Amino acid sequence: MKNQLSTFETSPEGLSKSEVIRRQEKYGLNKINEEKPTPLIILFLSQFVDILIALLIIAAIASMIIGDFIDAGVILLAVLLNTIIGFIQEYRSRNAVSNLKDLIVKKAIVRRENEIQEINASELTIGDIVILEEGSKSPADLVLIESKDLNCDESFLTGESEAILKEIGDDIYMESNVISGHGIGIVKNIGMKTEIGKIAEIIQEKEEATPLEIRVGKLGKILSAIAIIVCIIIFALELLQGVGLVETFMTAVSLAVAAIPEGLPAVLTLTLALGMTEMASSNAIVKRLLSVETLGSCTIICSDKTGTLTENKMSVVEEYLLNKDKTLLISKLCNNATIKGDKLIGNQTDGAILNFAEGYESSLERIDEIPLNSNRKMMTTIHRLDSENKIILSKGAPEIILDKCKYIDNDGNIEIINAKTKENILNKINEMSEKALRVIGFAYKFDDGAKAEENLIFTGLVGLIDPPKQNAKKAVNDCINAGIAVKMITGDHEKTASAIAKNLGILTEKGRVITGHELEKLTDEEYLSSVEDIQVYARVKPAQKMRIVETLKSLGNIVAMTGDGVNDAPALKKASIGVAMGNGTDVSKESADMILQDNDFSTIVKAIKEGRKIYDNIKRFVKFQVSTNVGAILTIVGTSLLNLPLPFNPAQLLWLNIVMDGPPAQTLGMEGAEKDTMKRPPETGDILTKGTLLQIFILGLVMAIGTTIIFSWEIYNGATTKKAMTIAFTLFVVYQLLNALNGKANSDKSSKYVYLGVLGSFILQLLIIYLPQLQVIFRTTAIDITEWVIIAIVASTILVAQKIMNKVIK
Repeated sequence: MKNQLSTFETSPEGLSKSEVIRRQEKYGLNKINEEKPTPLIILFLSQFVDILIALLIIAAIASMIIGDFIDAGVILLAVLLNTIIGFIQEYRSRNAVSNLKDLIVKKAIVRRENEIQEINASELTIGDIVILEEGSKSPADLVLIESKDLNCDESFLTGESEAILKEIGDDIYMESNVISGHGIGIVKNIGMKTEIGKIAEIIQEKEEATPLEIRVGKLGKILSAIAIIVCIIIFALELLQGVGLVETFMTAVSLAVAAIPEGLPAVLTLTLALGMTEMASSNAIVKRLLSVETLGSCTIICSDKTGTLTENKMSVVEEYLLNKDKTLLISKLCNNATIKGDKLIGNQTDGAILNFAEGYESSLERIDEIPLNSNRKMMTTIHRLDSENKIILSKGAPEIILDKCKYIDNDGNIEIINAKTKENILNKINEMSEKALRVIGFAYKFDDGAKAEENLIFTGLVGLIDPPKQNAKKAVNDCINAGIAVKMITGDHEKTASAIAKNLGILTEKGRVITGHELEKLTDEEYLSSVEDIQVYARVKPAQKMRIVETLKSLGNIVAMTGDGVNDAPALKKASIGVAMGNGTDVSKESADMILQDNDFSTIVKAIKEGRKIYDNIKRFVKFQVSTNVGAILTIVGTSLLNLPLPFNPAQLLWLNIVMDGPPAQTLGMEGAEKDTMKRPPETGDILTKGTLLQIFILGLVMAIGTTIIFSWEIYNGATTKKAMTIAFTLFVVYQLLNALNGKANSDKSSKYVYLGVLGSFILQLLIIYLPQLQVIFRTTAIDITEWVIIAIVASTILVAQKIMNKVIK
């Protein structure tokens, strides 16, 4: 105590008024600082600072220049929708810090100038003497100088439900609940220097870009650069051929509108929103739209054990009883848990033992208790048998209980424990421990006037376990088949964690188990070199989770991390995708990207499958649209180099753009999951891989060659320019519609929407060709059945080309 007082330059009487003022000036107030919030208008406008949004706005302006106000309106609607979603997400992210501030205790009981005072907790300073009583909360980080059976609940911070006995010299963190007892502590840290303050600082950091944001941004830049270069080339070629300046400009702008992927944000929003809805129906609430896809790229899941992989419901699964009646009596009465309906009030171990004694009745009055603590590792209660006699009941760590026993009760026969009997019991304890069971020993005696916990009579052992969830093993196996590493992180004992991890298939022969204590000793270099081999983390403090996340991410992994306590918030924030438990703290939920309402590991796996499906659908759309863009560009460049008229006028180019971004493209984002979705490694590369780019170029080339040949053939055979353009334009539209069918998923739940989208677009094309009013707008003319046959035959080459590429290009 004296050392602590001198360390903080204080005394048992507390600080003087003048010293309080001096220290407040030096250390500041005991407050959680919140960064000055960005004004809402600035927050909203900042959503427009994005390459794709900028391209969309350029495309909308270009559309208005050439008089296509409908297309401009659709583009601007997509811009508005994306910016509103981004604004809402950033606005909501402020709640995590607000929730932390709401936690902070408003009042504190202190001793200053040898007087007990109640003050505003914000006025606390380093060295203040704080008094803690049952039912109060710690108003700052304290170090205890006095303690009397002080039990604190730190579940808000650690996620661990068990109360912790605090002794002199122990730290008590800000916001810890005093469950029982009382104590006195010296203020060690205040405000942003407290554990909660450190968490607040981390969770206020700017969100990192998701993998999809990075990939889409890169794709947008590449496509836009290509579009601008091509437009300049077309503009120059048209002018050199003597085409009028106004018409050349309109063609170039129309081609730009067709080439820029302005439909991408709309399809992203649709597919991600559909994914969010699908996940919500499976108990996974995704808060950030782009986080839906991040799950699909996940390479490692760091999962809690209790409640996520296991039932979070201890139960007795093995027993070694020498006197069952006496053991049931001890289980029933030497117990502080109660069960009301399906709800357990108390710790899990006591609850499981109470369930074990279900049906056993006893009305013995409890007259005293020696509570469980971390040093004694046993609990004893004293009960009245009659006016003169008492019975003493004990339970706890089996080795401790056995050492306190002099006798053994063999169904009523009381015998002295000999060496052989003791050895048999110890062997049984080891045998049960090897099965990862938590072993509890039981003993009793009739009051003999000696110390309560001496010369006890041993009655037996029970083994308890928090069993794995029924579907957890399959979910872990699904992850392994999908190339996703699963790492278990738990506060449990190393043996328990290892046994359950082996049972679930997480811990393999080559895998390592490490404790939090061992992790603490490793240098960053040592940990980095071994981190991928470590499969189980036992006795880990929640604060160590952030180091695990950052180290795994530094190797290029996309990491999902689960958590439920306030102290998990930094790790959830730093993870590629933070997964909070539905029964966790508000702070953990606000810091996470996804909330598991059922706290079930298998739900994460379902979400990963959905994320992969979404990413596949995004690639479908991008491949479809970009191949059409390439086809349109190559067709126009090809006909320009051949000194032919342009095969499409500006209005037709815009219609091609509507077809690309309309029903076929949108419905590709609604396809079902591929059959091999969870049998292939995670996607960590660009949206457009080398193989996909090659396929896109070949598909675009097929469209360009077919359209150019048919267009030039019609011109050569004397068809009017209008007729030749109508046939070329229609052929190119049919190319697109069939190319949309190329994008269909190989799925057990293949969507019918693509067929409806293709049919709807085809009907609209018929109206453009045959409806007189639309013929004027698009400068088209009717075509006959022979020409339709030619169009159908030539357009089908796109299906043949894709079939060949599926076998040749991977």
